[in-house]
Amino acid sequence: MDAQEVDSYDHLFKLLLVGDAGVGKSSMLLRFTDDTFDDHLQSTIGVDFKVKMMQVDGKRIKMTIWDTAGQERFRTLTSSYYRGAQGIILVYDVARKETFENLGTWLQEVEVYSPANGRDVVKLLVGNKIDKERVVSRQEGEAWARSKGMLFVESSAKTKIGIQQVFNEVVQKILDNPALLANTAPRSRAKKVNLSADKYAPHANAGGGCC
Repeated sequence: MDAQEVDSYDHLFKLLLVGDAGVGKSSMLLRFTDDTFDDHLQSTIGVDFKVKMMQVDGKRIKMTIWDTAGQERFRTLTSSYYRGAQGIILVYDVARKETFENLGTWLQEVEVYSPANGRDVVKLLVGNKIDKERVVSRQEGEAWARSKGMLFVESSAKTKIGIQQVFNEVVQKILDNPALLANTAPRSRAKKVNLSADKYAPHANAGGGCC
């Protein structure tokens, strides 16, 4: 993807991936943007992002997708990145019950830091790692999402199942909301910033296990 292609768009969307460490946020992002998967991908430190272009109904959508660290010590750092977001993707691991039980804490953070206490953003819940033996049923995930007024998708970054659907649904929901679209049109191009997807390089620590 060259700089000219990245700079030409009809709408600019900011999306955030949030959830516990190790639920697969980084792997979901890499699968969606680069169609790659790494079993040994290590945990994000702070915040990373990638840029992805998508065409929907003849409109060119430029997405900056922010991958936030799940560890407690990075919470104050990542909170500022909620500002200006149109979509929040909340992720848990279907094979780790505690990541599902912690969703309430993450949703509280979304409501504190997102525009209008989270009312003015599209929120989607993802049950990731369905290629593994699950301890959280699909019905549990659907029920939780429904009770919070959220969209719901299950996925596996490893097998690609559901990954495209996650981002398709968020983008379509934003496009269907005129209020969210109001500030997504291109501004003056007098000052250009190259957000080339090729410059993305995930940071790493000893955390591991983000598949």
